[in-house]
Amino acid sequence: MLSEDILYLSVREIGRHLREKKFSPVELTESYLARSERLNPKLNAYVTITRELAMEQARAAEKEITAGHYRGPLHGIPYAAKDLLAVKGYPTTWGAKPYANQQFDYNATVIERLNNAGAILIGKAAMIELAGGMNYRFASASLTGATKNPWNEGCWTCGSSSGSAAIASAALAAFAIGTETWGSIICPSAYCGISGLRPTFGRVSRYGAMALAYSQDKIGSMGRTADDCALVLEAIAGHDPLDRSSLSPEEAAFAYSTASPSPLRIGWLTNAWAKPAPDIAAAAQDAADLLKQHGAKISDAKLPEGPYEAAAGTIVAVEGVAAFRSLLDSGKVAELADPLGQINGYVTEQISASDYMQALQIRGVFQKRVDALFDEFDVVMAASLPVAATTLEMNLETGLSFADPLGGIGNLCGLPAISVPCGFTAEKLPVGIQFIARVRNDRDVVAAANLFQQHSDWHTKRPPIS
Repeated sequence: MLSEDILYLSVREIGRHLREKKFSPVELTESYLARSERLNPKLNAYVTITRELAMEQARAAEKEITAGHYRGPLHGIPYAAKDLLAVKGYPTTWGAKPYANQQFDYNATVIERLNNAGAILIGKAAMIELAGGMNYRFASASLTGATKNPWNEGCWTCGSSSGSAAIASAALAAFAIGTETWGSIICPSAYCGISGLRPTFGRVSRYGAMALAYSQDKIGSMGRTADDCALVLEAIAGHDPLDRSSLSPEEAAFAYSTASPSPLRIGWLTNAWAKPAPDIAAAAQDAADLLKQHGAKISDAKLPEGPYEAAAGTIVAVEGVAAFRSLLDSGKVAELADPLGQINGYVTEQISASDYMQALQIRGVFQKRVDALFDEFDVVMAASLPVAATTLEMNLETGLSFADPLGGIGNLCGLPAISVPCGFTAEKLPVGIQFIARVRNDRDVVAAANLFQQHSDWHTKRPPIS
């Protein structure tokens, strides 16, 4: 088996070793599978480990690479996919008991694109039931129970992409696919000390993915580095006629380049969080200072004022009820693990059509206001969250009741964002910094994160699990 040092390498570094034949895709896949099977009982990170499929894909990748047919930077690289993405022949549970035996006879577009890139699927990542579509109060709101944080097993990994974050953080795979409707890539990445990229809305096809909020769902990558996330985005981005919200071919494509604007113009958001924890505020300030030392131009910026959180929340709630209409009508929603999830859909039905339409109108206004902010800045930045990883037992409705203007407006307006690790609290829990850019300027958020990671080593730190 390959050493932990190898399994914690970045996608780019692993790919270089594969091309140089220092080890094979089969050896690499066996090593990640063995680590996953050994550590998953501790972390609850997987719903299903797809060993048979993984070994089949690994043998195919080995044969192609040996023959000189190299598909690109993901060829022979093992990954995990959040269990709301359809994989032919395997359960796709959506993290929820009513769908525990659900299977599809096709692959999601993202899975197909990763297949075409030569990546190797080693498992379906655990998730919050229905990606939080009926709401929830506890980390245990999942078919497989609470996913545990590799940095502290008494803490949660955050958000619906909970398993994807743990997998990437504990090196159970080289990268993972997550989704975000409101915070479920950014939050788990911050809690688990990894890099997580939320792409522009419509850049990555949702065909074959569970719908939560049709107008806000996004699929992105989670891994060791911002560079890794961008390599994955390049493979999965692109127009898809099977997704009615897919951007045009010209707008959806993502051709990754490590070049960046020089100097980067960064807006330091002064109103992202009301009262960030002192350790987090200090780590975020240190990150800004480091960027400034290495050529970035940083000045204060403010998010526009307005009811964007209420608007985003209304849209997610109403579209979630529409997405899970049959679950509510059948009464099977009572099978969900979380007590709030069992009843919240019926409460949400009381939101009026006029409220929903008003929320959509507010979105249009804020898209223009936020777009204007980026006339002055390439990206804006702030701490990814004002708190570090919370305990598994916390009531999230009361314990995480702070305002989240950045998550609200970022998802309401479909903005790309990335979270990367930037330090630790006194309790040795990871802290994240996030960068946000104008719609379709995904390259700029990656450029800012790359600049930070070129001059810091937080992304190389490993959790105390082995």
